[in-house]
Amino acid sequence: MTEQTDLAEAVDDFPDGVDDAPASAGPPVKSALDQKINDVFGGAVVRKDLVKAVKGNAIVPSFVLEYLLGQYAASDDEATIQSGIQSVRKILADHYVHRNQAELIKSNIREKGRYRVIDKVQVQLNEKDDTYEGEFANLGIKQVLVSPATIKAHPKLLVGGVWCICDIEYQHSENARVVPWILGSIKPIQLSNFDFDGYLTSRREFTTDEWIDLLIQSIGFDPELFGRRAKLIQLVRLIPFVERNYNLVELGPKGTGKSHIFSEFSPHGMLISGGEVTVPKLFVNNSNGRLGLVGYWDVVAFDEFAGKKKRTDKALVDIMKNYMANKSFSRGVETLGAEASMVFVGNTSHNVPYMLKHSDLFDELPESYHDSAYLDRLHCYIPGWEVDTIRSEMFSDGYGFVVDYIAEVLKSMRDADYSDRYQEHFTLGSDISTRDRDGIHKTFSGLMKIIHPHGEATKEQIEEILQFAVEGRKRVKDQILRIDSTMAGVRFGYYDKAGEWSAVTTLEEDEHPEYYERRSDTAGEEPDPSNGLASAGAAAAVTEPPVDSTPEPLLEGHREFQENQRGVSYDTLLLPYLDGATEITIVDPYVRQFHQARNLMELIEVIARTKDPADEVKVFLVTSENSEGPEKFQKQMEFLLRVKQAAEIAGITLDVKFDATIHDRSIVANSGWRINLGRGLDIFQYFASDTFELAAKLQSYRQVKAFGVTYIRESTVGDG
Repeated sequence: MTEQTDLAEAVDDFPDGVDDAPASAGPPVKSALDQKINDVFGGAVVRKDLVKAVKGNAIVPSFVLEYLLGQYAASDDEATIQSGIQSVRKILADHYVHRNQAELIKSNIREKGRYRVIDKVQVQLNEKDDTYEGEFANLGIKQVLVSPATIKAHPKLLVGGVWCICDIEYQHSENARVVPWILGSIKPIQLSNFDFDGYLTSRREFTTDEWIDLLIQSIGFDPELFGRRAKLIQLVRLIPFVERNYNLVELGPKGTGKSHIFSEFSPHGMLISGGEVTVPKLFVNNSNGRLGLVGYWDVVAFDEFAGKKKRTDKALVDIMKNYMANKSFSRGVETLGAEASMVFVGNTSHNVPYMLKHSDLFDELPESYHDSAYLDRLHCYIPGWEVDTIRSEMFSDGYGFVVDYIAEVLKSMRDADYSDRYQEHFTLGSDISTRDRDGIHKTFSGLMKIIHPHGEATKEQIEEILQFAVEGRKRVKDQILRIDSTMAGVRFGYYDKAGEWSAVTTLEEDEHPEYYERRSDTAGEEPDPSNGLASAGAAAAVTEPPVDSTPEPLLEGHREFQENQRGVSYDTLLLPYLDGATEITIVDPYVRQFHQARNLMELIEVIARTKDPADEVKVFLVTSENSEGPEKFQKQMEFLLRVKQAAEIAGITLDVKFDATIHDRSIVANSGWRINLGRGLDIFQYFASDTFELAAKLQSYRQVKAFGVTYIRESTVGDG
């Protein structure tokens, strides 16, 4: 069908109710990627929506549930999955300790003599009796004897506690000092071993895009709702698990999942509240010599770290600075090393332009941490304001790695160093300091290990990761320059082997150039009243320069927009070039789905809002049919018909022609302009169609996909 189409007649040609059949009940349909994941990683992956299915009211981390699902439901066979779910539910019902059922479990242990429980266990050394004593968080029992051999095998029991499957025995004694609870056996909930070479071999079965989507599904999200940049931001959150002594900060709005990965994703990470941090808890207790969290955990994350008025321990800040820079800390006269990565997450209370205009992007930190020496030790700053608020539809029902499997993979790669893998193709700028270089190297190494663990990446893939690593460190350094004007500025970028320079900018730098530049020392100062020009009398004597009312000429040429950029709308992008046009031809092969038809409707709205009500505008749309079946094509026709009917009210006629041969996307108007759009009208990322979502009302608050646009003046257009 290439001729012009009457939408109303075409819709009438379809039988009624073709799209009204109820969806069949049953499991989610497996995608080609899910099938491939199961074929290659059978037994090490699980359907991610099963965690919610079995969790119920159990306050238990996801990695505990996925450990059990990995034992019983790591399959793509629906019968096996359902059987496994029932087994896991039964195990949780019988053995997971709810605090309100603790007395019932204790009774079971007493009556049966021995009983298995799932609980969080923490052990302390009783110096008086020279014994290790365990405490069960939910069961509420203390002073359970633990053998030194168990502590030697699982030292993390001493710090922070570990989720375990335990056999507990009960033996009453007449001696009141003897605790009746005896630990029969204990097994931390984490993978004991795995085949790393097999993991690398299996990685080669996936393209880079497929592999990134597998990792995003392993985190628990649907990759279809994330752009490339958004996916990389999620993967940066994994770097502390795969890279030693990596210092990461993420500040952003509430509800974006900043702390989720550090509390739920891995048994090797510890999430603590920022207000609960002390030197003994974090580093070492000098009174008894006991090591703190950094000595036992791969990642220590500080939740709710932001807050200007929070009280902080100056000694803690000083020892943390030393540890973050030198990977060591002092215990009396002895210096100890550790490899725990440090993560700081917190909420911001202002948007990005406000922070850039009035302070800096570290503005929310407590005063003791709002210090250039501390901030300079951070390797990367994740822009939390780019991350969408977590919504239910963002969670995946596809297959991903069982959490303890991927956690062990990441842990096993902490010894590897991939930081030099870019040097075959690129060289960092010469004025990038050693500390800046270290930050870039560690972020680059971490992302390479996560995305390309086999070390096989093209020049373009390496460049993408290098740009992202440079940007993460530049965001830190640019804000330090606002705080400490004595620091020298840095040109962030890299050279290729041909000597061509590529500068790297941050997204907020491109979005808000008027606020981003480093502020002068006099910014914000009041005018000096001794200066004659500052007085009212002097001001009256100054002749105002004439106002130039000549409009700026429209841009001719090409513009690029980064993924996740905001502030883009059809009003600014297209309207100036369509102003006064009475005929507009839109060529876009993909105006098929609801959101694409909505984009067309929003362009019609822009034209309707600015045209003279007495004028008529003809819009011609050249697109292609939805070839996914008659039902999908009918929906496409219905969407376009609704746009056509709505446009007629404003004196805009929409005519549609279908052409299966078109590929390029453009807008040509008889105002004299041709606009080549790399993505057509489909430039916006997914957003919730919610009445209370500002992005649903105003395009400038939406994040865009990466795209380019070229403006070409065609003087012959409109001559007729």
